[in-house]
Amino acid sequence: MSQLNPLKIRNIVELYDLLPEDERLIVDVLRAIIRETLPDYCREKISYNVPFYYGNKGICIVWPSTVPRGGIRKGVLLGFWYGCRLVDEDRLLSHGTNKQIFYKIYQTVEEIDETAIKKLLNEAIRIDCGFKKAR
Repeated sequence: MSQLNPLKIRNIVELYDLLPEDERLIVDVLRAIIRETLPDYCREKISYNVPFYYGNKGICIVWPSTVPRGGIRKGVLLGFWYGCRLVDEDRLLSHGTNKQIFYKIYQTVEEIDETAIKKLLNEAIRIDCGFKKAR
């Protein structure tokens, strides 16, 4: 990807067209879990060329390795913006060098633990409800 022609994904269809099948399936399953779990006040948008979920502040992000600047070489990252505040009973998340964003990288759909993700999402929603809506 050259500096003169940077990637600009505007919607999910454009993202899915870019992704190899294995990443597309993982992204699709993660999106379904997230969209089913988040309350109505939360929204999905494409930001940094990937699905980003926010309420009063950022909640989580789904970053396939095919999309540049995600910091991963293979798989799909599910990151929580305030992961450092989550109670991660299932020890699903890693934090690498980032002190705030905690994440899990999925290589296959079979690795996805829907119950554990929903627990984290519900905890992230509880945290998000403590933030005042940005104006």
